[in-house]
Amino acid sequence: MALPNKRGAWAVLWAAVLSWPTAAMACPFCSGVSKTLSEEIGSSDAVVLARLLPRSSKAAEAADNAPAEAPDESAFEITKVLKGAEALGKTRQIKILYFGQQPKGTQFLVFGIDPKNWAWTTPTPLDERSAKYVTALIGLPEKGAERLAFFQEYLEDANSVLANDAYDEFARAPYAEVKDLGEKMHRDRLLDWIQDTEVAASRRRLYLTMLGICGQPDDIALLETMLKSSDRQYRNALDAMIACYVILKGPQGMPLVEDLFLKNKDAEYPDTYAAIMALRFLGQESDVVSKERLLVGLRYMLDRPQLADLVIADLARWQDWSVMDKLVTLFKQADDESSWVRVPVVNYLRACPKPEAKQHLAELAELDPDAVKRANSFFPLGTAAPAAVAKPADAKTAGDKAAAGKKSNAKAPAAGNAEKPARAKADVPKAPPAKAGAGLSAQDAGAALAMLDEREVAASKSAVALGAAAQESVQPSSDNNHQLATAGRGLRLPGSRRAESRPVAKKEAASGPGSAALMSIAAGAGAFLFLLQWAILRNNRDRVVG
Repeated sequence: MALPNKRGAWAVLWAAVLSWPTAAMACPFCSGVSKTLSEEIGSSDAVVLARLLPRSSKAAEAADNAPAEAPDESAFEITKVLKGAEALGKTRQIKILYFGQQPKGTQFLVFGIDPKNWAWTTPTPLDERSAKYVTALIGLPEKGAERLAFFQEYLEDANSVLANDAYDEFARAPYAEVKDLGEKMHRDRLLDWIQDTEVAASRRRLYLTMLGICGQPDDIALLETMLKSSDRQYRNALDAMIACYVILKGPQGMPLVEDLFLKNKDAEYPDTYAAIMALRFLGQESDVVSKERLLVGLRYMLDRPQLADLVIADLARWQDWSVMDKLVTLFKQADDESSWVRVPVVNYLRACPKPEAKQHLAELAELDPDAVKRANSFFPLGTAAPAAVAKPADAKTAGDKAAAGKKSNAKAPAAGNAEKPARAKADVPKAPPAKAGAGLSAQDAGAALAMLDEREVAASKSAVALGAAAQESVQPSSDNNHQLATAGRGLRLPGSRRAESRPVAKKEAASGPGSAALMSIAAGAGAFLFLLQWAILRNNRDRVVG
């Protein structure tokens, strides 16, 4: 995707941010492993079933005499054309590089692209059952419960190819379509898979999500036992388990979740994070529990300053302005162990429509101007920064001496004006203001600011470097997305304070005629990578393993 300029980049990125909460997948707590066979079929020009032909004597002799490194092309006879009959015409034999040891006559699935100069994928061997499965895909409806009913029969199939493809289909289907499957779901199978500790965490999440749709009151006791278990393998996929439990039990299930994971200061971080993710799902995809009741649970996190920043975005998104004074107190009392809270608090205040929010912003900017500046830099939408955020010296630019006297709350330049990079104290590229898009109110745009917190900014910047550390920071069954989010929380860099409380390192200003352009390009690229990592950390909607 081409990003024409810095201003355009931010517009594109924030459009994605604003639309994110409305995206609803079948499994909010898991993601597809790979492209489905249906997607492969859709992206190919031809799809055929073909059998491996024996080599002729001449071909075998030529292969024996060829250099060892020479490619080994094998002949395949097309037995059935699933797609692309017109493009293939009368072609009934194709040659493909094949290094497998399957016996002659074995049936394969082959995808082809570019009819003018056919390029064929590596053949995939199929037994008769797999061949019938692939053939049936062509005639399935593109979406809906009827399509999912077909794939349901192959969940946890003994054939791993079919089982994986069926799981990926469910992971990509809209949640509403899975709900439509309803009574056709195999509840007994789901209960067996949920209790099987050998089932992968991502799949257990899907099965718990499905049980939340077709489950019965009799299933509540089992879920309560699993929630209270100290066996992490038995309590795997905790986020989906909590959501399933509350959906089946209703608001009466909230006290147990709160006592175990939200109020409990001894609860482990992955468990608390799982509970928060479950409440987010319930607030977005279910009306079993009102948002007012869900907010009661989220507010308990404000009594745990080290983790309070995890819920501030939700409080702003759901327009809970009743905790404004408490958040201001958290900002003022933040130390090295809870400094994550400061940027989210600033974004909460920027999103809040109440007039006292601006007064608090100005007050907090005096206490920690760097935190307010970072919030304005990484989250450019919303209200203008208070006057105390930037001093006149911070407003100087390389080519405009007159800008030195401008106040920090001055109006932003028009979209068409060139913006020169300022040497901010934290050396963070300052993104230009961007409109949220047609039809979005200022309050909607402001609420979007609180969707991202400083923890995710830091985690996205160092996602690659944190991979190894993340493996050690959570249980072995945790998925990679949550490993990165967890590792980003407590990382200490050599010779530094906690990463979350450490300002971005100073750098020398670039010089030369192209420095402004380079900084603009770097800012756009950095913003894009940031959102990409954020999407991975949050969707596939913020995964976490219990």
